[in-house]
Amino acid sequence: MPRLSHLISPLVLAMALTSGAVHARTFVYVSNAADGTVSTFRMNEQSGELTAVQTVTSGKNVMPMTVSPDRRHLYAAVRSTPYNVQSYSIDTQDGHLTLLATTPVDESLAYISLDNTGKSLFGSSYDNDVLTVNPIVNGVVTGPATQSLKTEQHAHSVRIDHSNQYLYVANLGGQQVYQYRYDAASGKVTANDPAKVAAPQGIGPRHTELSPDNRFLYVLGELHDSVITYALDSKTGQLHQVAVTAGLPADTTLVPGAPRGPDRVKTPGMQPHADNSNDIWAADIHITSDGNFLYTSERTSSVLSLFKVNKANGALTFVKTFKTEKQPRGFGITPDSKFLICSGEKSSQVSVFAIDGHSGELTLKSQAPVGNGANWVSIVKR
Repeated sequence: MPRLSHLISPLVLAMALTSGAVHARTFVYVSNAADGTVSTFRMNEQSGELTAVQTVTSGKNVMPMTVSPDRRHLYAAVRSTPYNVQSYSIDTQDGHLTLLATTPVDESLAYISLDNTGKSLFGSSYDNDVLTVNPIVNGVVTGPATQSLKTEQHAHSVRIDHSNQYLYVANLGGQQVYQYRYDAASGKVTANDPAKVAAPQGIGPRHTELSPDNRFLYVLGELHDSVITYALDSKTGQLHQVAVTAGLPADTTLVPGAPRGPDRVKTPGMQPHADNSNDIWAADIHITSDGNFLYTSERTSSVLSLFKVNKANGALTFVKTFKTEKQPRGFGITPDSKFLICSGEKSSQVSVFAIDGHSGELTLKSQAPVGNGANWVSIVKR
């Protein structure tokens, strides 16, 4: 008579495999500005391959997106009139999006993010130079904004720190990073002291990233493709510049860029270039969850730049660049630090790169078709 263990072990193994397949899910969302849609993909967590799940219509120039801390809601800002933020629920089984509400906002929001409780949505307006705060109730953004705080020219991104106490706004035209305090109980934002810290002249502060240990804030300079490392004081929230690291090789033929939009730029010495075809035009910045590697994207040359991170002092070392989709405005890194997914505004597909855990180097693994003007990538792991 065969042993019972021989009879049940295949069943147990099958159940275990099935359970793993059911409960381990990674979904990728890409906003397609020109088409006004958001594409949903299911990612194979072993190969990185993307399988199309759904495309929802959001509105022309749908761009920045963000995901709630509990990974149950996705928010997308539409930058065509009437400006609005859309609140979606995320199906935990297949990643499908269901529209819950469309909330009018006063500004064209270049960036949106949440506090760490998911109760406040922060927005930055590049056109009107403001930081906005909207409450979130039961997963839905409500309006009107409870706060609209004026900044210098071209507020470009807004991020809360991991302690949920300090908020930072990168200000491209003003060459500043604004420093705020955030009270989660009231949802109110107030200026820190000092209210801002200067960035190197001409660098153009754009997007920001926090180190996993919350000790450093990395600010990408759009006009130089350089990363400013700021030490973050955990007691005061104040930033102190540590270093500036170039993100392109020394022999690059690109030249420092200038803000774009001639009718909006008033900053002395920062007028748009008549010919910007060879301008540096950096876009996005992300760090791996283990804190070992940081990446930026540069749109003119269509490359991703790799930096190694010294976790002891926050210093960056530029390693090399990797070709990617044309005009890469946005990309994302999976929570397990295994894959980087990059979109291109002038590409009809997204690329999935495997991240080498020892060197940080990227290897193209797969590609998947998306809509026109693909620009923002959000990743949800269930």
